[in-house]
Amino acid sequence: MRARLSALVLVPLATALVTLGLADTHAQQPKPTDQPSVIAMHADPATLFKTGGQCMPCHNSLITPSGEDVSMGSTWRATMMANSARDPYWQAGVRRETIDHPSARADIEDECSICHMPMATALAHANKRKGEVFAHLPVGDHTTPDDLLAHDGVSCAMCHQISSEKLGTRESFVGGFVVAGPQPTPRPVYGPFEVQKGLTTVMRSSAEFQPTQGEHIRQSELCATCHTLITKALNAQGQVIGELPEQVMYLEWKHSVFPTEQRSCQSCHMPVVPEKMPITSVLGEPRDGFARHVFVGGNFFVLRMLNKFRLDLGVEALPQEMDASVARTVQSLQSQTAIVSVERVDTAAGRLDIDLAVQNLTGHKLPTAYPSRRTWLHVTVRDRTGRPVFESGAITPTGLIEGNDNDADATKFEPHYTEIRQPDQVQIYESIMGDPAGAPTTGLLTAVRYLKDNRLLPRGFDKASADADIQVVGAAVQDADFVGGGDRVRYSIDVAGATGPFQVEVELRFQPIAYRWAQNLKPYDAPETKRFVTYYDSMASTASEVLARAAATSR
Repeated sequence: MRARLSALVLVPLATALVTLGLADTHAQQPKPTDQPSVIAMHADPATLFKTGGQCMPCHNSLITPSGEDVSMGSTWRATMMANSARDPYWQAGVRRETIDHPSARADIEDECSICHMPMATALAHANKRKGEVFAHLPVGDHTTPDDLLAHDGVSCAMCHQISSEKLGTRESFVGGFVVAGPQPTPRPVYGPFEVQKGLTTVMRSSAEFQPTQGEHIRQSELCATCHTLITKALNAQGQVIGELPEQVMYLEWKHSVFPTEQRSCQSCHMPVVPEKMPITSVLGEPRDGFARHVFVGGNFFVLRMLNKFRLDLGVEALPQEMDASVARTVQSLQSQTAIVSVERVDTAAGRLDIDLAVQNLTGHKLPTAYPSRRTWLHVTVRDRTGRPVFESGAITPTGLIEGNDNDADATKFEPHYTEIRQPDQVQIYESIMGDPAGAPTTGLLTAVRYLKDNRLLPRGFDKASADADIQVVGAAVQDADFVGGGDRVRYSIDVAGATGPFQVEVELRFQPIAYRWAQNLKPYDAPETKRFVTYYDSMASTASEVLARAAATSR
C-alpha cells in the first residue's frame, strides 16, 4: 500500500482525528497547524492507539480444529500492512519526491505518512502538527511512543477504530477515514461479530478498548480509504498543476461484476477460515466467518527484501513468518489472478500464427495499485529439435525485459499490441505516467496523465462507460479483443527454414517494481534511494514471478 504523494493541498486527515475525511479532497485545505483540534494535547499514544504487540497476547495462539495456525498477530506482522513504514521502496520514493519538490517537503511527508504511518500522523494532526516520515526513521534509532506507533504501520488499533462514517464517498479516499475522538471511553474497536456484554471486560481492562460490532469492517469501502489515491502534480514552484489517479483499485472493483457478486476486498485478501474459530485465546467462543489476517497482495518482492535486510529495516516478524507470507503471496498470485491459454496454432506459408487469451480473475485491473507494477507475456517457440526460433518478453537477471522500449530508454515505452511479429515487440500490461510535456515519468508528483493504461480489466468492466479515473488509455481503447475479463493477442512468426512441429510455451509474468522505476532512482544522492537501489540490484533476479503458464504444439 502506498499513500498519495501530494503537497499544499492537504487531505481531510489534516483537520483533526475526530473529523477525518470530512473535507473535499479536491479543495485546498488549511494546514494542520491552522486547524482547531478537538483532541488537542489530550491526543497521546496511551489514550488513542496501541501497537499491535499489545493485541497479540489475546489474539495469537489461534489454531483451527484441523491444525492451521491462524493467529492474527504473528500473521499480520509479516505483511506489507504491518511493514508499511519499513518499506524501503516507499522510503526511497518519498525521498525522491522531496528532492524533486524541495519547497513542498513538509507537505509531501505529511501526505505520504497518512497511510503508511497512520497512527503517528493522526496524533500529529490532532496536536496541530504535520505528519513526518524521516523524523521516525531509521526504525532502530527512534523509540519514542510516537515513533513506535509510526513503525507499527497499518496496525490493529488503526483499522479497527475506523467508523462507518463517510465510507465509500470521495471524501473518504486518500486516507480520509474517520476515527472517534477521546470520548467515549473506553474507545470502540469494531469487528464483524456480535459481542456479548459479559465478554468485553478483558479488552477494556487490558487495552482500554470496547469491542463493538460493526459490519462495515467487512466492506470494501473500508479498504478504499487508503487504496484510492489521487495524486496532485506540482510544478517547480510547488504549485498544483493537475492530478492523477495514482491507484484506484476500489473504483476499478466498483466498475466490475464483483460488487454484484458480493465479493469484497476482504473476501480475497482476508480469506475466511472454513471452520468455526474463536477470535481470541481468552474466553473466545467458536464463530463462523473468522477472517485470516494475511492481507495477501502482490508484493512478494518487497516482502523478500524486508526479510533479507531485516536488521537494517527493523523487521519484527520472524524469518519463518516472512517466508510464509512470501509463499502465501506467490501461491495466491499463481492460483487466483490469471489464466493464459493457447487458443490456436496454425502453420501456413512459412509463418506460425498463435492466438493467445489472457483472463483476469481478480476484481480490479491486473496489475493494480502502485503504477510501478507490470504484467507481460513471455512467449517462446521451439522447432522439432527444441531449438528456439522465436522469443518475446524474456526477463534478464537484472530485471529488464528484453525488447521493452521503456527498459532500454526512459523516454520511450512499448505500445499495446493486437499482433506481434518481431521478438522486440512485447505485450506488456502496464500504466505509463506522463509529465506536462507528454514524456514518460516515474515521478508521482510530476505526472499529470497516463500515456498508456492497458492493464487487464476485471470481468464486467465496460471500457465505454468507465470514467476518467479508471479509463483505458492508448491503443487498447480500439482493440476489440481487449475487454472486461481479459485480452486476446496474435503472434505471427516467421518460421521459414525451421522444421516443425513447433512447441509454443507461454508465461504470464508479473513484476511489482519494474526495472525502469528502480533505475530512475539511481541519480538521487540520498541514503534511502541509494539503499533501495543496492537492495534491488542484489535481488533483481527474484523481482518477477510467473502468474500462469500454457503450452501447445503445432500440427
